[in-house]
Amino acid sequence: MNIRKAVIEDADYIATLLLLAMEDIVCEFIGQNDPKKAKDFLLHFVKKEKNQYSYQNCFVVEDENEIIAAVNIYDGADLILLRAPVIEYIEKHFSKVFNPEDETEPGELYIDSLGVHPNQQGKGVGSKLLEFLIHYYVSQNNKAIGLLVEENNPNAKRLYLKLGFKPVGQRMLVGNNLLHLQVKPVGTLHETIQ
Repeated sequence: MNIRKAVIEDADYIATLLLLAMEDIVCEFIGQNDPKKAKDFLLHFVKKEKNQYSYQNCFVVEDENEIIAAVNIYDGADLILLRAPVIEYIEKHFSKVFNPEDETEPGELYIDSLGVHPNQQGKGVGSKLLEFLIHYYVSQNNKAIGLLVEENNPNAKRLYLKLGFKPVGQRMLVGNNLLHLQVKPVGTLHETIQ
């Protein structure tokens, strides 16, 4: 298994895998419950540079020359800049006012979404990808990593806590109340919530 920075040629795989984790949210963004339109929307942005879903902000996991997982991660300080083309596109192509809540903040690298191919789920691929990100960003580069998890997803929450993520607050995203978790470099205090 090899984890590497994504390239534009990975775009279709990335969009397909990330949609496993975020199809409902993308459908909410575009105001249409249509998986094909959701995929087309996400693929449009994965192929482009300088937006939150760009291949530039992704890593992929390869196994036996197949991409089996992808993760989208970017600097929370860049959210407004990276989200601007997404907002503009939704308003132009879907005639919808789009003003989502901020899902991240300066001071963390934000895991926007992570998807593992269905035939690879339950094999530890997601854990290995998260461990890679923690090692690369937190241990080697002294950066915090954050993500959001639904309270009613105890398996995901348990995995994140096991990997060292700690609760730091709550966030709203498209009307859903989510738990905000972070892993911070050693020596950095977590202000945990109960």
